[in-house]
Amino acid sequence: MCHERCEYMYNDFAEVYDRLQDADYEGFVDYYERIFKKFGKNPELVLDLACGTGNITIPMAKRGYDMIGLDLSCEMLNVAREKAAAEGLDILFLNQDMTDMELYGTVDAIVCALDGVNYITDPADLKRVFALVKNYLNPGGIMIFDINTEHKLRNILGGNTFVNEEQGIYYVWQSEFDDETKICAFELNFFCEQPDGGYIRFDEFQEERAYSTSEILDILKSEDLVAEGFYKPFEFSTPDDKEERIFFVISKKMC
Repeated sequence: MCHERCEYMYNDFAEVYDRLQDADYEGFVDYYERIFKKFGKNPELVLDLACGTGNITIPMAKRGYDMIGLDLSCEMLNVAREKAAAEGLDILFLNQDMTDMELYGTVDAIVCALDGVNYITDPADLKRVFALVKNYLNPGGIMIFDINTEHKLRNILGGNTFVNEEQGIYYVWQSEFDDETKICAFELNFFCEQPDGGYIRFDEFQEERAYSTSEILDILKSEDLVAEGFYKPFEFSTPDDKEERIFFVISKKMC
């Protein structure tokens, strides 16, 4: 059954999401495995939070991990299921809000890629997510997630309009950053070419909140979670104030 809130995000967008994404998904998985090695982890069961159309979930499953993909959008999950079936992969996909997730048991590792955390715009909700992470993460397990930085949301995306056309899709992306709330609002207008040469328009509205490293660390500490490290993308070096994305590696505090 589809989650009752799924209609609020990524409805028509699911159809074009993969065509517009240019992220190096295999690079993400390579980096996750380097992190596992660095921290001496060998997870078997891995949860992919905000898994979208399975672009991280599926490559990890193909590398031998037992995967669970969780996402709020029914439409995104439908695409993910079709892609997994085409690869002959048995992946459990759950249509749930990560702020209220209910798993069947604990997992060895959790990943959340491509600023999924930023979409949680209420710090109290983010605190709840990390409380659930602590609940469902096995002792000795780790979570890896990345965020868009305030520098990126404020100075690179905020106040700008992006126009592009590719693969039969013309789109306009307008972004505004609110200094008070630290929320960057995205309005996206898509025009998709049809076989008859006409175009169908649909619109998306999304929001991401900027979290500072200190805010993240404070929330983790409040939930007895430990930041094992936070890094520049695909490195193990300390990020600077001009970084656009930061990766975090966290674990449960051991008594």
